[in-house]
Amino acid sequence: MMTKEAIRNIVSNYDRNGITIGVLGSHSAEEVGVAAKIFGFKTVVICEKGREELYTKHNKHLFDHRIVLEHFSDLLNNEVQKTLLDLNTIFLPNRSFTVYVGFQNIEEKFQVPIYGNRYMLKTEERLLPKNQYWLLEEAKLRTPKRFSKPEEIDRLVLVKVRQKNKPLERAFFTAKDPSQYWAKAIDLISKGVISENDLKFSVIEEFVLGPRFNANFQGWALKDVFGDFDFLGFDDRRQVNLHGVLNLTAREQLELDPIIKNEEIGHFGVTMRESQKHLIYQAASKFLEICRKFYPPGLFGSFALQGAISYDPTDSQGKALEFFVFDVSPRIPGSPCVGPTSPEMRRLSLKFRDILNNLNLGRLNFESILDFSMLEILYAASKDRLEEIIT
Repeated sequence: MMTKEAIRNIVSNYDRNGITIGVLGSHSAEEVGVAAKIFGFKTVVICEKGREELYTKHNKHLFDHRIVLEHFSDLLNNEVQKTLLDLNTIFLPNRSFTVYVGFQNIEEKFQVPIYGNRYMLKTEERLLPKNQYWLLEEAKLRTPKRFSKPEEIDRLVLVKVRQKNKPLERAFFTAKDPSQYWAKAIDLISKGVISENDLKFSVIEEFVLGPRFNANFQGWALKDVFGDFDFLGFDDRRQVNLHGVLNLTAREQLELDPIIKNEEIGHFGVTMRESQKHLIYQAASKFLEICRKFYPPGLFGSFALQGAISYDPTDSQGKALEFFVFDVSPRIPGSPCVGPTSPEMRRLSLKFRDILNNLNLGRLNFESILDFSMLEILYAASKDRLEEIIT
């Protein structure tokens, strides 16, 4: 197990003026690369052979060092880790990092300091105790009603199952009763989309009727400087082949009867009325408090609460709105549209302008800041406080 003391001892020997930002070459590596370069850091990307061209050819200007491996899991090899440590690397986790390297390996074998709480990455694993759903319940946040078995279904539900050949993605299907659940599940199994075993571990939850809002946040480690957290903006997801089907008329959809995979392919920015944004801040505040209690030092760095705004079913007058949280991303959410499109980012650039000026970053256009994680890393390095922002 990589203890906090061991990691802090490693980073205490880093050259504060020679920090390199590291990331796995998938999911959100481009975001990390451009943000790090804007803030003056060196960068290193870990690529898997056959998937490296985007980073080694088309975007090689974003990365000073490019390490190409046979498999992402080879990142754990001693020589690779030594290279990263020699570069004074601080690693930023994304979802691909957790999936391909494994949360247990990250906790026990990955020696490179991570910006954020490495011990919270496992909360995305839905079969583990004290996972994201458990944390949401402890925080008393509104979540869709969940059903432990298909026979309990008494309303429209959304079933989330890991895809058979793409463990990073999930196949979604809806059902209104047990018979419809089994009919659709058996069809997906027969077509090789999901496996019978993965179906046993699926999540069955009430389908919330409301627009989706993925709320993106920055949690701060140096609370005496930056505060507890800041809201960065909203996005929503574009999915294959769902959005293609939605472009058809209802008659055409029924005639086509396609398999809906809901595989995420992109993002777009959205906004919310100011009168309802307090729901988002309240949800984040409650969730962070619970994270500090059960996963000290808590959740910091980029994270997201994914959900929807819908009417509270317990409100007899049908007027009260609630933010229902579906999922949590306890790491970089991978929403590249948030930086350039979110009005929140422009407001935050004003909030932190004095800190930026004091760091002699006058060359920066404040509105171009894409990742506030880099701001905290740079500030911590300049104030000899790196040990406080890594695990």
